[in-house]
Amino acid sequence: MTVTFYWYPKCGTCQKAKKWLEANDVEFRTVHMVEDTPTKEELQEIINVSNYPIKKFFNTSGKKYRDLGLKDKLKDATDSEMLDWLVSDGMLIKRPIITDGHNVSLGFKEEFFEQTWK
Repeated sequence: MTVTFYWYPKCGTCQKAKKWLEANDVEFRTVHMVEDTPTKEELQEIINVSNYPIKKFFNTSGKKYRDLGLKDKLKDATDSEMLDWLVSDGMLIKRPIITDGHNVSLGFKEEFFEQTWK
């Protein structure tokens, strides 16, 4: 099984996740989420198969998130508006995202990786 690994190479968390995937012989293809930001349809599909609400897909510690004041805007935003913001800039998306089309992980939690990707 090959998983899709959405990442930003300069992200330390993404680098840790990539090392874990390599060390555990998980086949993956990389997608640079800033240069090749998922389309609205792709991201919607990932959200649909995940167990996460759309708000969990925001990189809340990112500069772009703060600059746009999204913390306050998300309270009243529709899912469609949130999706539009996410696909407008890959830096707004929490990373890494890994999916095989049936499972989705956000960020890097080794325990979850052990259960899901091994």
